[in-house]
Amino acid sequence: MITLALSKGRIFDETVPLLARAGITPLEDPETSRKLIIGTSEAGLRIVVVRASDVPTYVQYGAADLGVAGKDVLIEHGGNGLYQPLDLGIARCRLCVAAPAGFDYAAAVRRGARLRVATKYLTASREHFAAKGVHVDLIKLYGSMELAPLAGLADAIVDLVSSGGTLRANHLVEVEEIAKISSRLIVNQAALKTKREELMPLIERMEGAVAA
Repeated sequence: MITLALSKGRIFDETVPLLARAGITPLEDPETSRKLIIGTSEAGLRIVVVRASDVPTYVQYGAADLGVAGKDVLIEHGGNGLYQPLDLGIARCRLCVAAPAGFDYAAAVRRGARLRVATKYLTASREHFAAKGVHVDLIKLYGSMELAPLAGLADAIVDLVSSGGTLRANHLVEVEEIAKISSRLIVNQAALKTKREELMPLIERMEGAVAA
């Protein structure tokens, strides 16, 4: 049995058409089903539904043989024990620094000010600002990043941006792009050796689905 780890929401919704092009259909919709393990039209493949941030952990430790995870999640996880054979090109967005519209971010960075930055992406943020030589105090939040500058908690935020509508609604502007984000197919390295005959055809079918 091959186990594929997926998260609910955008990644699941955009992975389903790729699976369909590869000849695979989930037997239930996780948005309407309470089941966390879902069968598929392929007898030897099942889907486990987990939080997006947990997908790499399930794959790393072998609870799932492969999964789909955003690059942002993989940066935070570190990618240990994972093979990343395929950029699926789905769930595209950007990891950006954003600040209030009236805040002169460029001048603050040039002056060497110590900035307070709210984010849940601590690793990506730390690496980005360290590479620029900018001193920051990182404040970990789990949601509603846009509120942090409005409430005086932070000077700027690091968060995922798609259309930018939420930023504009809260009078924030993008000031830097850290990375372009899309979702990757990830595979447990040990499983790739022990289940190679089952996994490689599936990976190749997914690759063909992406190309199509």
